[in-house]
Amino acid sequence: MAAETSEFTTDQRERESTGGHPYGRYLEEFEVGDVYKHWPAKTVTESDDHLFCLITMNHHPLHLNDVYAAASQQGRNVVVGPLVYSLALGMSVSDVSGKAIANLATEELSHPAPVFHGDTLFVESEVLEKRESKTKLDRGTVKVHTRVFNQDGVLVAEFKRLVLVPRKTPGDAA
Repeated sequence: MAAETSEFTTDQRERESTGGHPYGRYLEEFEVGDVYKHWPAKTVTESDDHLFCLITMNHHPLHLNDVYAAASQQGRNVVVGPLVYSLALGMSVSDVSGKAIANLATEELSHPAPVFHGDTLFVESEVLEKRESKTKLDRGTVKVHTRVFNQDGVLVAEFKRLVLVPRKTPGDAA
């Protein structure tokens, strides 16, 4: 017979209090200037790229056709940009928005260099600003600048996003 365990709970705070990996941060845990180097990194496979293209109805041959891509400026298939963004966003969730109430905005998305099949993406996010809500004392916003590098340290994508996160301890009215 299995040993009896503690009472089952779905509450995130209670689960983390047992030593489970904290997922996300409360507003008080963000500091302007902090840089989170997200883990793990992700190697983008041809299958990842093709599946994403097909699911999103992007059938551009630069992403799906080796012969077409070989004759392009890059000389080979290029990973579709929205996949790179989606992976970077997903990789940042446990550090940035794991406790988010809402993702409010994404801005300044750019892809300064291409990503190719087999490239490994390393992602980091810098905290640019943190603001307590003046009207809802249980939350605030955090703005981060997320950068995506390939295995050679080349910047391949970057964006800023604004996230609404809860406070661990609600504040007083201003």
